[in-house]
Amino acid sequence: MTIKERLDAAIGEQRLLDHPFYRSWSEGTLPVAALRTYAAEYGAFIAGIDAGWERVGESDHAAEERVHAGLWDRFARHLGTEVSTPQIPEVAAMVATARRLFAEPATAWGALYAFEAQQPGTSEEKLKGLAEHYGIRHDDPAAEYFRVHAADYHEADQITDVLAGLSAADGAVAACAEMAGALWEALSGIHDRHC
Repeated sequence: MTIKERLDAAIGEQRLLDHPFYRSWSEGTLPVAALRTYAAEYGAFIAGIDAGWERVGESDHAAEERVHAGLWDRFARHLGTEVSTPQIPEVAAMVATARRLFAEPATAWGALYAFEAQQPGTSEEKLKGLAEHYGIRHDDPAAEYFRVHAADYHEADQITDVLAGLSAADGAVAACAEMAGALWEALSGIHDRHC
């Protein structure tokens, strides 16, 4: 089994596009209040992704992630909110899990993969949902975060290339599974509050 296959298996049934939150978003049944909460709460995780890239020695990626966090802030402002310290326990737990996993290179690689491998697909679906159901067109500045990430597969590819030659790949796979679970639970916390 290749490292990519192992990481994808670690994500397993916690594939974010299968989550009721994203399915509701795609169908237009997710309340705008849930989008607003998502923008404010999940943004705390988005603002911390740079730490994972810094830990693995990718300063350029980290700088890019800080720019992307600014794009997320624009999305939140469009919805009439701002990124803040998470109040939903599952989101706070996700942010804490990411912070802990980002503290060591091997676990940082795995945690980053859990998010980066799924982000192009989720971004593409969110873009469609925003345009079809929430009045935010593809070219709207509020959608730029998702537009930038909709075809951004190179980060996941980079991670698998690095891990293919890393002796600590088992730790990365375990971290990927843990981060995937935390991402899933965070969405559940937001979804359960509004739906």
